[in-house]
Amino acid sequence: MLPKGSPKSAEGSKEEAVAEYIRVASLAEVPEGELRGFELAGGRIAVAHVENELFALGDECTHEGCLLSEGEVDESADTVVCACHGSAFDLRTGEPVEGPAQDPVPTFPVRLVEGWIELVPIAAGGDG
Repeated sequence: MLPKGSPKSAEGSKEEAVAEYIRVASLAEVPEGELRGFELAGGRIAVAHVENELFALGDECTHEGCLLSEGEVDESADTVVCACHGSAFDLRTGEPVEGPAQDPVPTFPVRLVEGWIELVPIAAGGDG
């Protein structure tokens, strides 16, 4: 279980200091080794929970638009694998590490606060 108030975050950027975090789910809703999709005002975001670390990325595969939250987490490679055609994306960077997808998915700053998963719904690096 992640330590209360001191989670690891998949992303860190200057935007975190000025951007507002929004609560998307409780930690119990995203069990260890799993990922879940959430519908937010700006679109769908998938949240993965891997080895006591949280990751947030766009929920749409850049190959044909399938939902990544319906795919699988590969904990040994820190990737999410799309259920449609097997594209794999790095959970930290969103970069494709296995095709057929060639374009990255956006990633989002994410944190855990008192058992709640919060994220900034603006892609890290200004992508979204």
